[in-house]
This record gives sequence, C-alpha cells and structure tokens, in this order.
Amino acid sequence: MIKVIVVDDQILVRAGLTALLRAVPDLDVVGEAAGGEEAIALAAAVRPDVILMDIRMPGMNGVTATERILSADSDHRPRVLILTTFDLDKYVYNALRAGASGFLLKDTPPERLIAAIQTIASGDMLFAPSVTRRLIEAYTRQSDQPAASPSPALASLTARESEVLKLVGHALSNAEIAARLCVSEATVKTHLNRAMAKLGVSSRAQAVSLAYESGLVTPGQGIPSA
Repeated sequence: MIKVIVVDDQILVRAGLTALLRAVPDLDVVGEAAGGEEAIALAAAVRPDVILMDIRMPGMNGVTATERILSADSDHRPRVLILTTFDLDKYVYNALRAGASGFLLKDTPPERLIAAIQTIASGDMLFAPSVTRRLIEAYTRQSDQPAASPSPALASLTARESEVLKLVGHALSNAEIAARLCVSEATVKTHLNRAMAKLGVSSRAQAVSLAYESGLVTPGQGIPSA
C-alpha cells in the first residue's frame, strides 16, 4: 500500500484529488494539507511514501516545502510529485533542484496521475516530456550566467557510473538505459546509486540537475550512442 498525502490550498481541488486516489486499491491517502508549513508537519507525523504537492500556495510555496521535507534528518524520505497549473520554467527547474521526483500539470488525465504516483513510489523519476524540454531550454537561457564549478566528486565516478548518470540526465528510464547498455535494470540501479552516493545527492532528480550544472550533459546535446 502506497501512503499518500495531498497538499493544495484549494479545498475543492484537494477534496477531488483525495476522492480520486482513495478509489485506487493500492493507494492510501493518509492526510491532507492546505499549505507548505502544514505539509512539513504532516509529512513528519505520518511518514508518507508520496506527497502530491501544489506549487503556488499562500505563505510557503511547494518548492520550499519540498526542500524542507527532503532535507529533514530522516531515514524515510518521501517522493514528491509536483502537480500544478503553472507550466513555467522556473518552477520546473526549482522543483527538480529541490529533489522532486515528478512534475505534472493539473490537466493530466486521472489514469496518468495514478500511474505517476505508482512510478515514483517505486523509485523512478517522472517528468512530462514537455516539461523536460522546458527544463533544458531554461538551462540554456541561463548560459550567460557564470558557469557552476564542476563537482570534484565527478572525477571519482567510474566510466560506467558516469555513463549511467549522463543517460539519466537525458531523462532515460532505468529500463531504457539497461536496454541501451545491454545490462540488467538492477545493474543500472547499482551504478546510479553508487554515483549518487559519491556525489552526495539523495534523489534521481537532483542527480539530473547536477548532470546539467556540472556540464556532464549539455543542453541541446543528443543522447550519446551506446
């Protein structure tokens, strides 16, 4: 059973999402919150597997709440799925850097939303293709700013760990990476987990962000050949 909390400042939206999710056999809505601060307290109390998080809310927004929840000293970090009506680059990029595991718009069909929750609960990252493209475009537009220094930890990665991280940065799933490299999904997960540990990141989403910021993946660059 996947434990979920729903965070949205609009009571009708929150109630609708809760009703939808409670009709799914493997989902258990264990709480609702109307804002970021309430979400932080609720997450600490009920320890959900997935948080369905709105972005724009009075007071603390969803990106800040996500950062606070995922940076908490806990051995149980939930997966955060950002759900919003605002398809804006800065929110996509900030949510990714905060460690969100997925980003969908509120016009997403119900079955797609349910599948997204199940996907990120299993440990994968989910970003709509249009959102991924906007992320890359947003990063490209920031190219006139001083470049971030490459992480020294990148040098500690093995060739295979670096290759897997690069493919993750291109938004490939574990299954797609496994097929491309002719290895098992378990092997891909092992390489990625080792790379993340060396880089000091706690989520796949933050690994993607680091891949771009470090220059390991260049905006506009095609997926490297196997």
